[in-house]
Amino acid sequence: MIKLPNLNALRNLSGDLWNVAVDEHLAGQLSRRDFLRYASLLGVTTATASALGLPGTARAAAARPGGTIRVGLDQPTGAIDPVTLTDPPGISVLSQVGEYLLSDDADSGLRPALAVSWQSDSTAKEWTFRLRKGVKFHDGQILTSKDVVATFNRLVDPANGSAALSAYKGLLSKGAVRAVDENTVTFTLDEPNGNFPFYVSSDVANAVILPANYAGSFEKTFPGTGPFKLESYRPKRGASFVRNPDYWGEKALPDRVEIKFYDNPQAQLIGLRAGELDVIPIPSSGPAVEAIANNPAFRILSVRTSNYDELHFRTDETPFKDKRVRRALALTIDREAIVKGFLKGRGDLGNDSPFAPVFPSMDPGVPQRAPNLAEARRLLAQAGVPNGFAVTLTTERAYEIPNYAVLVQNFAKQIGIDITLNVLPQDSYYGAATFGHSNWLDSTLGITDYGHRGTPDMYLNATLKSTGTWNAAHFNNPSYDALVKQYCAALDLKSQRLAANRIQTLLLDETPVIIAFFQHYARVTSAKVQGVRFTANSLLLLDRATLT
Repeated sequence: MIKLPNLNALRNLSGDLWNVAVDEHLAGQLSRRDFLRYASLLGVTTATASALGLPGTARAAAARPGGTIRVGLDQPTGAIDPVTLTDPPGISVLSQVGEYLLSDDADSGLRPALAVSWQSDSTAKEWTFRLRKGVKFHDGQILTSKDVVATFNRLVDPANGSAALSAYKGLLSKGAVRAVDENTVTFTLDEPNGNFPFYVSSDVANAVILPANYAGSFEKTFPGTGPFKLESYRPKRGASFVRNPDYWGEKALPDRVEIKFYDNPQAQLIGLRAGELDVIPIPSSGPAVEAIANNPAFRILSVRTSNYDELHFRTDETPFKDKRVRRALALTIDREAIVKGFLKGRGDLGNDSPFAPVFPSMDPGVPQRAPNLAEARRLLAQAGVPNGFAVTLTTERAYEIPNYAVLVQNFAKQIGIDITLNVLPQDSYYGAATFGHSNWLDSTLGITDYGHRGTPDMYLNATLKSTGTWNAAHFNNPSYDALVKQYCAALDLKSQRLAANRIQTLLLDETPVIIAFFQHYARVTSAKVQGVRFTANSLLLLDRATLT
C-alpha cells in the first residue's frame, strides 16, 4: 500500500467522514485509489487534492495548439438531445460542447467542473453545490443557479421522456432543486443518498447543464459551456466544432474537431488506416483488433468500467421461479475464459451483482462464482428437471451481445438446457421500454447491455429493486430492497461495504441475473495523436489532444 503524504496534518480538512477515510487508509483497509475516489465524493477541494497529490490536479504540460482532430463514430440512433439520448455516438458528440456540475475521473474520482464545491447535511438528504462564477454559455448568457434548477427539473419531469429518469426515480423529484442565491443550488432528495454527487456528474450523460430558457431543438445550436462550440451539424453525416475563445478554463488545444458518422465499423477502420481519421471506437472483436494491437502506427487506449451485459431470468415464471435453476445455469459460465478469450483480456470478472471492481464499495471478500457442472446438474435434479429443458433467449443485435449469447447457449448445453436464440434489432428488443410492451422487460430469458455508472446504486435501484424501471428479472425481494436502501443512505465507506457484502451475498444466492464480466472501454487512435481522453460512459474529451 502506498501511503499519501501529510494525511494526519490534513485530518480535519473535510469533517468527520474525511477523518474516517484517513483512518481506514492508514490502517490498510482502503487502497490509495479508493481513498482518493472516496475523498472526492466528500467534496475535497482542489487545494487539498493538490496537497494530497491527487492525480489530474496539476496543470497540463505545455503543448503546441492547433490542427483538426478527426473522429469516426457509429451513426447516432436518434436525435442528439441531452434529455433523451442514450447511445454512445450521441454522447460522444454531446461531450464536445456540454459540461456537468462535476466530472468523474476514472482514477481520482469526482472533480469540480461547473460546481466548485459540494457538501451534504448530516442525513445525506440535502446536498448543496456552489457554482463557478463567470461561466458563459456559447450564446453569451452567464451561467447561474437558475440554469441548474431548470436543467434538473427538466430531467426529472416524466412529461419530457427523460432518459435520466431511470437514475432519478425515487431519488429526485420535480421542484426539489432550489436556487439559494445566484451561485448556490440545493438538492433535497426523496430519500438519503451518500453517493448523490455522482448523479449530477458526467456519469449521468443527460445531466449536461443547459440554459434556463432552453426550449428544445438542441441540434440547431448545441448550446453549452464547453471548450468547443458548434461549427456545423449534418444529421446522418457528421458535425464539426471549433475552439471556444470564451471558455472559463484552459482553452482547447485543437482548432477544430471534425466528426464523421459511419454505418459500418469496417469503414471507420479503413479511414483510420488510410490516415483520414485520428480516433475511432475499437472494433468489437476479431482479427482487426489484433492487427491494430500489433501495429505501432496505432494505439489502443482503455479504461476500466462498470459496463456489463446482464443475463436476466424471469423470476416470476417457470422454469426460473426456482432459484436452483437460475443458479445451475450460472454455474455453467466460464468467466475467466470469457475475459481472457472473448474480451482479449480487456475486462474484469463479474460475480452476478452490479458491484464492479471499479467501485470502491465492492467487497472483494465475497467468494467468486466459478464453473461447477456437477453442482449445476445436482441443482437441476433437485428442482425436478434433471434432464434440462428448452427455453428461448431474447436479446439485441448490438455490440458483442449476439456472440456472447452463443457462448451462453453452448455453456448451457453442458447440463441439458437447450437455448434457442431470438436476436432482434435494438428497436424491436426495447420496444416501448415499459412492462408489457417490451421484449427486453417481458422476455423469460434475455441479455441486455448496461452502460457505465459512477456508483452501483444506479443499477441496484433500476435493475433489481422491486419497483425498478429496468427490472427485467421481475425480482421482488423485500430483504434486497431494504439492503439497497441501507447502502444508499450510508455516508462512510465502511458502512457501504458492509451493505455491499450483504447485497452481493444475497444476489449470489438468489441469482436473478448473471453478470459474468465488466468490460473495459476502449478507443483506437493514430500514434500521431496525443492527449485523447474519454470516459467509461462514452464522453470523448479532445480539448487536450495534439497532433505530432
